[in-house]
Amino acid sequence: MGDSFDDLQTSYGRCLRNGQFIARFYEIFVASHPDIPGMFKNTDFSMQFLALRRGISAAITYAGGSTLSRRMMTEMAQVHSKRGRAPVPPTLYPYWMDSLLRAIAEQDPEYDFALEQRWRAALGRTTQYFIDQY
Repeated sequence: MGDSFDDLQTSYGRCLRNGQFIARFYEIFVASHPDIPGMFKNTDFSMQFLALRRGISAAITYAGGSTLSRRMMTEMAQVHSKRGRAPVPPTLYPYWMDSLLRAIAEQDPEYDFALEQRWRAALGRTTQYFIDQY
């Protein structure tokens, strides 16, 4: 059986404890590249925060090989494809990943190099899926 990345779900839980993790991620992400702020100009962030909160958990389970999360990942990939309602060019996914890792590093007191590598492995699988669907 493959890697389920349960340690990442635990890390993610630690990040969510103070209630500011998702907002902090967006602060970092929006500031990370000049093309990103415009992508969120008409965004309802209360809905976006909920979508990302679910999406990160689904990304972890998808990376672990869960067939249950594949449908959600496919739907999100379609939304972010060049024909979707919120297209994300493949060149911006490294900014998304680095922004998320920075937010995790700030919020998870157990974050270290080994955990970062685990996050990169899982997020790499999911972002590559989005890039492939673009």
